[in-house]
Amino acid sequence: MAPLRGAKRRRKAAAEKKAAMAAAAAAGGAPGAGGGDWWDGFCMRMSGTLSCIEDAQRFESIFKMPRRTFNYICSLVRDEMMVRSSSYTFLDGKVLSLEDRVAVALIRLNSGGSLVTVGSAVGVNHSTVSLITWRFVEAMEERASHHLRWPDSSEMEKIKSMFEKIQGLPNCCGVVDTTHITMCLSSAEPNCKVWLDHEKNYSMVLQAVISPDMRFMDIVTGWPGSMKESSILHSSGLFKMCEKGARLNGSKQALSDGSEIGEYIIGDAGYPLLPWLLTPYQENNLSDAKVEFNKRHAAAIAVAPRTLVKFKDTWKFLHGEMWRPDKHKLPRIIHVCCMLHNIIIGLQGSAMVEADMSNNHDANYKQQVCQLADENAVMVRDKLSEHLVSS
Repeated sequence: MAPLRGAKRRRKAAAEKKAAMAAAAAAGGAPGAGGGDWWDGFCMRMSGTLSCIEDAQRFESIFKMPRRTFNYICSLVRDEMMVRSSSYTFLDGKVLSLEDRVAVALIRLNSGGSLVTVGSAVGVNHSTVSLITWRFVEAMEERASHHLRWPDSSEMEKIKSMFEKIQGLPNCCGVVDTTHITMCLSSAEPNCKVWLDHEKNYSMVLQAVISPDMRFMDIVTGWPGSMKESSILHSSGLFKMCEKGARLNGSKQALSDGSEIGEYIIGDAGYPLLPWLLTPYQENNLSDAKVEFNKRHAAAIAVAPRTLVKFKDTWKFLHGEMWRPDKHKLPRIIHVCCMLHNIIIGLQGSAMVEADMSNNHDANYKQQVCQLADENAVMVRDKLSEHLVSS
């Protein structure tokens, strides 16, 4: 068929959009309307075990987010999710609305259930669950990328202020940490050993830079679990940008001795000590200044494991219960789950931040230790330590 041009292309696009909205309306309400008719109908399709829970709590128990957050996500992905609007139907032949489609995808991602389990719960074929989930992932990549980005200068000033207010660390811009996304792989699969990590699990690593309010500011994923934290860092765009001065290049802050400290992030002992990445002192018999630095460093860095615990607890799809996951698609799914995490944080505010959570996001994984230390970074950390005890 010849390529569509001009008015013909616009007429086709308008017709598709009109058909999408008509199909959504027929399936329980206009896209984004969030009317009670859709939720009532969807609840009837779900198991009756949640019927005794009040409506708002029932919604959050299923989707792990408030209704207004769900509605916002629907508004983001509406156009992409409603292409070929009549293609997805319930087992009874009724066309899935926008809300139905987003609901199916979110349940698949946050329940960790199999395609068959999710399909049975909501009344659709398991192949429909698979197709809708992947369409949702593509739609989020297209429409929600602005929810996971490096902060601009004004946003970074607020982040630095939070770190200094909470733990007294001047000019701190974030915390870097990694977590393992475990996978079920067959030992007969080609190159499976590269995915075998130090704890004998098949896994993919997620490295994230996290703000004090538990947002992801930068992520890298797709690397096999056999790689160390330090190696993943050196392979990341974050490392390359910081090394050439394209990131963490904002205003410096004066210390008590008259010197200045540039922007930096903090990380655990698994990372190298760099001028822009400060790690804790690891030797014995520390001075009072170094003890104080380690104390504040540990308190500030705790936001990262808490965030990763919450992240993995919400998106149980990432718990390794998938059989032979597509290792090309999994990084994209992880990325979308990180964007969803940020959206929930952004709309839920302090309620999520103040939740009581453990720090054990990598159960049974030992702390990695990196002995690499840049000479300039040693001086930067020492000056900061002295500043903390004198200020």
